[in-house]
Amino acid sequence: MEKLYSRHAVHECLRAGRRRVHRVLIAEGVEDAPILRAIRQLAEVRRVPVLHVPRQQINAVSPQAQGVVAEVSEYPYADFDDVLRALDAVEQPLLLILDGLQDPHNVGNLLRTAEAAGVAGVVLGQRRSVGITPAVVNASSGASEHLRIARVVNLARAVEALKARDVWVAALHGAAPQTIYQADLRGRLALIVGSEGEGVHRLLRDRADFVLRIPMRGQIGSLNAATAGAIALYEAFRQRSL
Repeated sequence: MEKLYSRHAVHECLRAGRRRVHRVLIAEGVEDAPILRAIRQLAEVRRVPVLHVPRQQINAVSPQAQGVVAEVSEYPYADFDDVLRALDAVEQPLLLILDGLQDPHNVGNLLRTAEAAGVAGVVLGQRRSVGITPAVVNASSGASEHLRIARVVNLARAVEALKARDVWVAALHGAAPQTIYQADLRGRLALIVGSEGEGVHRLLRDRADFVLRIPMRGQIGSLNAATAGAIALYEAFRQRSL
């Protein structure tokens, strides 16, 4: 069992309906708000007990809990085959592959952007990568609860499986000769975003159909993973909207 915290994370978990929610805990004396009323209403519909407990009990889970905690089942990862099947459900499917990201805030922010951009599926590696923890759910403002996310042992094999399904694969890399604005990011596309320190590993870059960079004019040499991934995802979104 996991403990999700923050109002948006708990609200989206209840709204998505993909996890078993054992109970919702709300801090005594917390000021009422529309999102709290929505949480109570969703809990009532799903017959989830709502308990009012001392604020210290909530804060012990996380200082960022905002007076709300939900005790839930573990995150329901999708099978990679489910991600492959999702390719045929969308006219121009866009996938996100995360290679070795370990910062929960970066992963959560990327997942929030991915959900907003209509990403059909997300693929994570099982090694050297953070999973969908309560901290990630919180950082995503609950967006992770609505995404199809698979964890795989071998990202390189996953990339090859996607290419076999006519998916073009693009990897972000700061030293790439081509920018995201020079590439055609329409059609069936998977975007690989690498870790904060190492970027996309060479093995995956070699398997990608093209490697892209985000142009920069400032003195700082790179963007963090969440920002870089968000810019690239929305460039793909923009091109598909033309």
